[in-house]
Amino acid sequence: MGKEIERKFRVKDDSYKELAYAVRRIKQGYLNSDPERTVRVRADGEKGYLTVKGCSDKAGISRFEWEREISLNEAEDLFRLCEPGMIDKARYLIKAGKHTVEVDEFFGENEGLVLAEIELHDVKEAYDAPAFLGEEVTGQEMFYNAFLAKHPYSSWKE
Repeated sequence: MGKEIERKFRVKDDSYKELAYAVRRIKQGYLNSDPERTVRVRADGEKGYLTVKGCSDKAGISRFEWEREISLNEAEDLFRLCEPGMIDKARYLIKAGKHTVEVDEFFGENEGLVLAEIELHDVKEAYDAPAFLGEEVTGQEMFYNAFLAKHPYSSWKE
């Protein structure tokens, strides 16, 4: 059983694009978007993934995560069973000290939203924060992809 520990931030400028060592397109949908047991299907390049996530801890930093690689064809088949609302995004990978920062630039109904995540090994682990990181949104449900699939950024009133 795995555990995901991450911090999430809004991104305040596009300087991350020049710093990225890789970028790829990701499509994902949800077989179940209940926050207590989210089940996600993802197509990431030439690979597919099936992921189950549990509830976050009180701080929103840590939660159960189980993931298995599946074929891209299996992922495409499972997309037909997903709840309405798909996530389409480009993921940029940026080195920051000993960590990799993943920056997601959203498209479609979530166009205009850019979020960054830093995965950690421990909830108290220190990390180097790149200058493009803005407001921390760790644990805020409205910034979870499962929420964005049903309540896209374009429908928000900020």
